[in-house]
Amino acid sequence: MKYVPRLVLFLAIPAVLFLLPWWTLVAAPTEGASPLFWAGTAVFVLGYATLPTAMFLGHGPRQSDAASIVGDTLLGVMWVLFSWSVIGQLARLALGIAGVADPARSRIVAAGVLAVAAALTAYGVVEARRIPRVRRVDVPIRGLGKGMDGLRLVAITDTHFAALDRQRWSERVVDVVNDLKPDIACHAGDLADGSVDKRHAQVDPLGKVEAPLGKFYITGNHEYFGDAQGWIDHMASIGWQPMHNQHEVLTRDGDSLIMAGIDDPTGVGLEGHGPDLTAALEGADRDLPIVLLAHQPVQVSDAAAAGVALQISGHTHGGQIWPFHYLVRLEQPVVAGLSRHGATQLYTSRGTGFWGPQLRVFAPSEITVLTLRSETR
Repeated sequence: MKYVPRLVLFLAIPAVLFLLPWWTLVAAPTEGASPLFWAGTAVFVLGYATLPTAMFLGHGPRQSDAASIVGDTLLGVMWVLFSWSVIGQLARLALGIAGVADPARSRIVAAGVLAVAAALTAYGVVEARRIPRVRRVDVPIRGLGKGMDGLRLVAITDTHFAALDRQRWSERVVDVVNDLKPDIACHAGDLADGSVDKRHAQVDPLGKVEAPLGKFYITGNHEYFGDAQGWIDHMASIGWQPMHNQHEVLTRDGDSLIMAGIDDPTGVGLEGHGPDLTAALEGADRDLPIVLLAHQPVQVSDAAAAGVALQISGHTHGGQIWPFHYLVRLEQPVVAGLSRHGATQLYTSRGTGFWGPQLRVFAPSEITVLTLRSETR
């Protein structure tokens, strides 16, 4: 019985995603009881049955890559159709006020929604699979010594290596990162979905990243849906320093800063895991500026209380598929970009890859160059 609420939710969300597009594209324009109505209804019923089945087979105990590709793709397409069906109903209302009667009104809306959704889906696939754009941001840091002024920190995050083989994409991302000549390289979590055995070939190119002051990695929430410790160990084996609630002191030209990292909150409950900023900063010289890797922007409240100068996060994907960023904003204080929280600055990356649906609509991926600048007191 304890699984009944989850099952209801698992079936109710796809029902909502399918019902409004069905009404917009099938029921309203065909006026029911026609061959087109029944054919369209059959397609939507089949889709509704396929989505939860594929998601369960792909992301449940079986971890079927083929099923996850089908389920994730269908989920993304239906979110686009649902979002634009909502807008379509507003357009339908406006057309009614303008005096356009049915069935012409509903057919205009259906054609418009279908055309826009198809165009945005095609655009979203291209945007998701492309090599991310480079985003450059100067970050003034109070107390940063002149020897550290101009330090280049290149951040990637949310690569989500998964069922779709993106090994070549991974290699090209590494080429871009190395061309940027980072002093420090960071991966802010959600490295991969799946086990090390299944995904390491896509992750291994990251071992070729070159950064003289260090390459640092933290866990995201998705590592804890699989084998977090396995990924921590694997990243260490290819030359990255996992920041598992710990810090390092980095020095250049006689000046230093503290590089720290904490686990994702999803790790709470797994022995030895879970964010512990106190442990991460134990023994650190608090007169030095602290740069913290924390996967979720919401962790900035703890960072601000601890006197962190800059937190680097991911997790949000910038919403990934418009208008999902409005829902992200309900959970996180920031969706993307540089923001200030008291004396602490937070940079939230839109992410380098994508999760689930290979779509990015109005939320482009990024490789981020954060150039640290000295700020006088």
